[in-house]
This record gives sequence, C-alpha cells and structure tokens, in this order.
Amino acid sequence: MNDELNSKTLIVVAGPTASGKTAAAIRLAQHYHTVVISADSRQFFREMSIGTAKPTPDELAAAPHYFVNSHGITQPFSVGDFERECIDLLDELFKKHDIVIMAGGSGLYIRAVTEGFDELPTADADIRNRLNTELAVSGITALQERLKQVDPAYYNEVDISNPQRVIRALEVHEATGNPISSYRTAKINKRPFNIIKFGLDMPREQLYDRINQRVDTMVKDGLLEEVAALKPYREYNALNTVGYSELFDFFDGKTDMDTAIDKIKQNTRRFAKRQLTWFRKDKEIIWMNAGDEKLIDNMLAEITESNT
Repeated sequence: MNDELNSKTLIVVAGPTASGKTAAAIRLAQHYHTVVISADSRQFFREMSIGTAKPTPDELAAAPHYFVNSHGITQPFSVGDFERECIDLLDELFKKHDIVIMAGGSGLYIRAVTEGFDELPTADADIRNRLNTELAVSGITALQERLKQVDPAYYNEVDISNPQRVIRALEVHEATGNPISSYRTAKINKRPFNIIKFGLDMPREQLYDRINQRVDTMVKDGLLEEVAALKPYREYNALNTVGYSELFDFFDGKTDMDTAIDKIKQNTRRFAKRQLTWFRKDKEIIWMNAGDEKLIDNMLAEITESNT
C-alpha cells in the first residue's frame, strides 16, 4: 500500500446478529457508490446460506459484496488468511474508491483488518488429539468450564458452542501456559487508511425478538433441508456453529424438532450478547440506535465530521 491511501477511509458497520448491519452497509455503499466487504466468519462459505443469514440475491445486487460465497466449507480459512486477503483486496479497491464499507459481527475478523492479528503458536497435534478425544467422550461442557477458568476474557467473547474455538484456546493455553487472549494485546498495526467504526444496537428485548423471528423465518425458508444436505461435511470447522450443530443433534435423534429450534434461538441470543461484550470494549466504536429512522443520516453526519 502507498501513501495515497492516507486519504482513503474504511467504514466499519459492526454489531450483534440481527441488528440490521447488512441493510445499513448497503445504504452507505449506495450513497458513496462503493462496495461492501463482509466480516462475517460464516458467510464466506458457499454451502451455508440460510443458517448464516447471508444477504439475499436482491441485497447482493444492490451493492457489490466481497467475502460472501468466496470459499467452500472444505477449504481452510483462518482469521489470518482473512486479514491477508482483505488487506490485499483493500489495496485494489482503494484504487477505485475513496471509501469502502465493511460489515459484520465477527469481532476478531474486524480487529484483524483494522488493527492486525497476532500469530498464534503452532498447533500441537498431541494436545489437540487429546482434547478432541475428551470432547467425543465427555462432551463440550467440561471443556467450556476449563476455558472459563484459564481464560475468562476469551470465554466471555468467543462462541463457546463452537468446539473447535474452545479446543484451540485450551490447546494454546496448555502448550504455552498463556491464555489465548494474551496474544491479542500486542501493539496495534497502524493501517495506511482512515478507519471509522460504527456499532448498531437496540434494546435487548427488541434484539432478542428479532433473533427469534429470524430463526423462524430460516426454518420456513428451508434451514432443515440445508443442514440435512451438509451432514456429510459436519466434521468441518465451518459447520461447528449455531444453527447447524443443533439440527445435527436433531438428525442424530438426540433431541426433537421443537427443542432444536428453541436451542438455536437461545444460542443465537447468547452469541449476540457475546458479540456486544466484544464490541463494547472497542472505545473507537461510535454507537448508533439501529431503530432510528435517521440512522443513515446520523452515520453520514459522523463520517463527514470525521473526515473534516
């Protein structure tokens, strides 16, 4: 990247799931005649659409999107990979646009692009195999409790229903003696472009109602059929996530349909709470009321003020 990027701006639209990030990002992109980069760690994958609340075809047509349907679920894609690919992409996009929009709820991925991401220790196969065996024999609860004890900061931010995230954190701790959260506190890598971060929020009851309605809509739109088609790939990390794990349990006969749907709602609400916990720690985020009729006008005013 070169010095010309000092006049360029990345606008981040962050917040919990179901808070309206996609719609707000598209409207900003249309206003500035620019593009949207997705920072949602699940929307990368082509095979997962309904359960990830991916932008609709109409939304994708309303503004060019990147990192949506960009990878397959069998293709390893880490936060470090995202950082490298996204920075390269921004280098190209800023040749055409003064402003680029980034939208998503994956705080670690947003941080990787805006601040840089510390390289984690190399995986220890023996430790990982032992933890995976423990997961298979005893379930995830004991591993979650262990993570809560050794790294409460990470426990309060990560999607603890994702066993691979929990195992990776415990693996780092056992291999190094340090919590995985300690590897995210290094010096910030200053980017050669301006960054403006917005966070969308709304009253908790309203957000939870939106989440519940979204899950019901997903089911009507064919979530069960989507998950059933992905059963042969269930061991891949991309599918160890809310909306998929619960239905795999249903297909395995471990729970009934209504219970599985209720668990998706419950786990999604918990995930939204963790997203807010993560983003609240970022003091650079400008918080906006997602339900304000003048939301976009307010965001544009903040952007104008920040760029003057």
